[in-house]
Amino acid sequence: MGWGSLLSTLLGALIGILSTLAADRSRAIRTRRDNDQNVRRQLCADYLAALAQTRNFLRLAARSRSTPVEERAREAVEAFRDGNAYELRYQVALVAPTAVVDASTAAFRALRDLRDLIEEGATHTEQNYLELRDHWEDRFAELRTAMKSDLNGAKD
Repeated sequence: MGWGSLLSTLLGALIGILSTLAADRSRAIRTRRDNDQNVRRQLCADYLAALAQTRNFLRLAARSRSTPVEERAREAVEAFRDGNAYELRYQVALVAPTAVVDASTAAFRALRDLRDLIEEGATHTEQNYLELRDHWEDRFAELRTAMKSDLNGAKD
């Protein structure tokens, strides 16, 4: 076997090895990106569910007209505390882009304002409650839109 043939064989082997390494690296990057996307999607779903659950418990507290104000206030505080939104909000802030974090903050604050109003004794039929409820629903819709946009953009 001559030098030319040996060199040609070595070059072919080197190209084969480099091609395999490049394909493996590309596959690993794609797998990690897909895993990160799935984690972010699940976190967004969990956070939206926590906000919705908290909102539902606040709604129940505001509808309990026969319940004393102090008890409704306690229920509102518990709903907010037990909803897990605080914890998930901070997790979202770690992985989401600025637009999602801003929408998350706005929705969270709107929900907190609703809680504060119920703590003050408001019920579901009062005008200030209805206005804050509508404000919350708008912020929640904006958050869902921002999350969808981010997750759909991340797929590309």
